[in-house]
Amino acid sequence: VQLQASGGGLVQPGGSLRLSCAASGSTLDNYAIGWFRQAPGKEREGVSCISSEGSTHYKDSVKGRAFMSRDNAKNSAYLEMNSLRPEDTAVYYCATGTLCWLMDYFGKGTQVTVSS
Repeated sequence: VQLQASGGGLVQPGGSLRLSCAASGSTLDNYAIGWFRQAPGKEREGVSCISSEGSTHYKDSVKGRAFMSRDNAKNSAYLEMNSLRPEDTAVYYCATGTLCWLMDYFGKGTQVTVSS
């Protein structure tokens, strides 16, 4: 499976954006999909995950500001983030695996920069 994240960019603090994850080569219907991020000098961390049944899970620091969804018909997933903070600045990756947070495949990332 190949995953491609898109939708990143430069956003002012307090702003919003919607990231998209498009999959090819395999259907994601029976797999969990996750969003991860890596800031400069920091380890990669999980941001959100949606199970194959549609249950969502979020990192504590984004709860209430992030909303993840999936569209199996489009073999895609999305992450909407609101009230963005400078500490949300990172390269965001989407990934897939059997269970949430246990990802087997990571795609190329998209840069999100939150700055005034």
